[in-house]
Amino acid sequence: MQVQGKIALITGAAHRVGKAIALKLAQHGAHIGLNYHHSAEAAQATQAELRALGVEVLLLPADVSDAVAVENMVAQAMSHFGQIDILVNNAASFQRALFLNMSLSQWDEVLGLNLRGPFICAKAVAPHMLKLTEGTIINLTDLSGVVPTRGRVAHSVAKAGLISLTEALAIELRPTIRVNGIAPGPVLAPTQASEAVKARKAERTLLKRWGEADHVAQTVLFLVENDYITGEIIRVDGGELLAWRDI
Repeated sequence: MQVQGKIALITGAAHRVGKAIALKLAQHGAHIGLNYHHSAEAAQATQAELRALGVEVLLLPADVSDAVAVENMVAQAMSHFGQIDILVNNAASFQRALFLNMSLSQWDEVLGLNLRGPFICAKAVAPHMLKLTEGTIINLTDLSGVVPTRGRVAHSVAKAGLISLTEALAIELRPTIRVNGIAPGPVLAPTQASEAVKARKAERTLLKRWGEADHVAQTVLFLVENDYITGEIIRVDGGELLAWRDI
């Protein structure tokens, strides 16, 4: 798929990795439906950056775990743009809680944003994509969906489910819609992470360094443009998963 002139709906795109994805696609001529939930100020700033690239940008506030809100968001995007060619399910939650300390509400919240949200968004967008000659959905998964980690039970289960959902949708929506996933490793440190923590994390990769949000954005662009890839999960992790196996 050629990106120029296409319409991309990106969830959680106000900042961090979502913003990098929006910028990358906009730099290649895509118009952007920019979803956010609580980050209105950051979304407006990102909108200004994107518009400076000469593309249309529509702000779409919505909780992606809310089916009604997503239906309204997609309807608004369709009314404004007339079509949606690309869906990037990026919005995510990174709550930590040990299993024995986890409340049911925490479980529901994490699975709601990380698994229910991508399902709802894909279900809302797919009927519109199927009327086109092609469409693509890209889900942002996580290495914890392959190898669960302590204190991230809900997150690991949600991301494992998202990997399975990615493959299942590739089968269900063929041949018109391609569905793929990206599993980032250490590409963007949490704002509260100390230098010591970041150094330890880098040491746990084969490349011994952090990546950047743009590495994920480059992979999104690749998956959009390469029209013979579907049902794949691409790790952008500096070899972190293999490094775990090498311990």
